[in-house]
Amino acid sequence: MPKRIVISKLGGPDVLKYEEYSLPKSIKKKEVRIKHTAIGLNYIDTYHRSGIYPLPAELPVCLGMEAAGVIIEVGTDVSNFKVGDRVAYATPPIGAYCEIRDFPEEKLIAIPDFLKDDEVASILLQGMTVEYLFERLYKIKNNEIILFHAAAGGVGLIACQWAKSIGCKMIGTVSTNEKAKLAKNHGCEFTINYKEKIVSEKVMEITNNQGVPVVYDGVGKDTFDESIKSLSTRGLMVSFGQSSGMVEKIDMHKTFNPKSLFYTRPSLMGYTLNREELLNCANNLFEKMKNKEVKSNIYKKLKLEEAQEAHEILQSRKSVGSIILKP
Repeated sequence: MPKRIVISKLGGPDVLKYEEYSLPKSIKKKEVRIKHTAIGLNYIDTYHRSGIYPLPAELPVCLGMEAAGVIIEVGTDVSNFKVGDRVAYATPPIGAYCEIRDFPEEKLIAIPDFLKDDEVASILLQGMTVEYLFERLYKIKNNEIILFHAAAGGVGLIACQWAKSIGCKMIGTVSTNEKAKLAKNHGCEFTINYKEKIVSEKVMEITNNQGVPVVYDGVGKDTFDESIKSLSTRGLMVSFGQSSGMVEKIDMHKTFNPKSLFYTRPSLMGYTLNREELLNCANNLFEKMKNKEVKSNIYKKLKLEEAQEAHEILQSRKSVGSIILKP
């Protein structure tokens, strides 16, 4: 029998359990059955596990939103894929932490021949996140200075490369000098070690007291105030994650009114509403990878049954790059 990781209650990494499970006897008409070769680990998985984000199904639940693999069976109405095709996904329904699963055809992405499964599983969700943040939510420009928090994380290192490919001068925040070097090596123009410097003061120094037109903040509570202080008049605050926790209640007038600021809380799902948007997003990422402008950065590979350890590493903020699980 195949095996998977499930949670029967909300909590810390210790609630992740490795167990056998049964597959449905038949596949739905518009779904395919995938044998996973690599599973991507993302911070949103910890939100689902802990209850920060509501689960889309009742417990027990198999977590995970990203994986790559090979199709081993297709439903009767599947027209775009066949048995043997290499595919990947980075959208709901959750349930990627397993060896084999059924998945809707309309949300699948074909893996290009020039990319390996591990590469795709380590970058798809994070890379598509950077694509919509930089190309569609707010289109960054050549010679523009922007601020991006957690520049040495999985999303951050992709952002460094993407910004450099456009000629955008990214300021990236990091927690250590080692991470600062890593971010710079990936294309980050300026780095700020937030344990040594006050971020907003350094941003104002870099921008001649103008501030930045946009801040990309996936950290949340710990960085929110400094993000607001770093923005220019009519700047845009993009809050796309909350790895440090949710921002406390804020006074909208006092926070945004003085500089006429804009605020958005986007998600990848909101920018891949249909198959056309999904494929355009993925293909833009793949094109960057084909041109060697963006590459995956795998920090660690662990066995599927080591998901608990993987979550512990992810939440410790010690990882530099992506973590993948191998079934």
